[in-house]
Amino acid sequence: MAARKKVVSISSTCFNEEGNLREWYDRLIRMLAQFPQYDYEIVIADNLSTDGSREILRDIAAHDKKFKVIFNANNFGPIRSAFNAYLKSSGDAVVCMPADLQEPPETIADMIRKWEEGYLVVAGVRKKSKENLLMHQARKLYYWILSQVSDSRDIIRDFTGFGLYDRKFNDAVRKFQDPYPYFRGLVSEIGFKRTSVEYVQDKRKHGVSKINMFQLFGIAMTGFVNHSKLPLRLATISGFFLAFVSLLIAFGYLVYKILYWDTFTLGLAPLVVGLFFFSAVQLIFIGIIGEYVGATLTHVKNYPLVIEEEAINFDQTSDPRA
Repeated sequence: MAARKKVVSISSTCFNEEGNLREWYDRLIRMLAQFPQYDYEIVIADNLSTDGSREILRDIAAHDKKFKVIFNANNFGPIRSAFNAYLKSSGDAVVCMPADLQEPPETIADMIRKWEEGYLVVAGVRKKSKENLLMHQARKLYYWILSQVSDSRDIIRDFTGFGLYDRKFNDAVRKFQDPYPYFRGLVSEIGFKRTSVEYVQDKRKHGVSKINMFQLFGIAMTGFVNHSKLPLRLATISGFFLAFVSLLIAFGYLVYKILYWDTFTLGLAPLVVGLFFFSAVQLIFIGIIGEYVGATLTHVKNYPLVIEEEAINFDQTSDPRA
């Protein structure tokens, strides 16, 4: 009896990517052809696309039974949809990547070679990006800040989750019951033998990014809330510090008033400036506390990651390792 081939799974999600899907699939197949010793499956979740993406996915799935499609009943966002597709992947190694072609599929070949060397996690790290320079620098600053404040202090910089993960790592991820996971933070938190592969992030060939600034801010705050308590502690530290500074200022005003009783007047300007300053500080930390409360509420509700409308080719073999 012939030995079973190991399986490499490609996990992805998409929303209105009709201009990219066929090229993304073709480049994946060409890359996977370099490794005939492995079998493959491709699992992609569609977030209720309104263009021709679903028709393209159905056509590819009809010609390739190893191409598995999940049609979500609604747009559940890139985090939940991508994580659900990842959990539905059952290969010996799973590669997570978007379908917008900004992360080149050819990089996966280097990841597979690193996996063959014994690494259980191979993170794709952006060496350079062809996207907007201002956005690229803002992302680098965010990852630097997160790496400094994270409880694990092991956050990978310039890492979006694009990477290869061994089955041992995937089994560990399934133990985390997180309805809104910050996956790149989980990679650092779980551990295992890890390395990285550098790549150049391409510009979009077709379409525009479907993630707006509010969603980016939400994802960024998820990283802070899930992997650091420092923002909450800053509220306490700032309270003590500002109280101490206020006492010093009050003492200074008292001494100055005693020395120059007849000529010194406080005026309204310091009062108004101080009032607005302390009000702004309070609003900032109320917002931070609100983020943690919201994250707690999300966990308490424990909603499913997504609601699936239809799944294609999963009935062929629920587990390609079987």
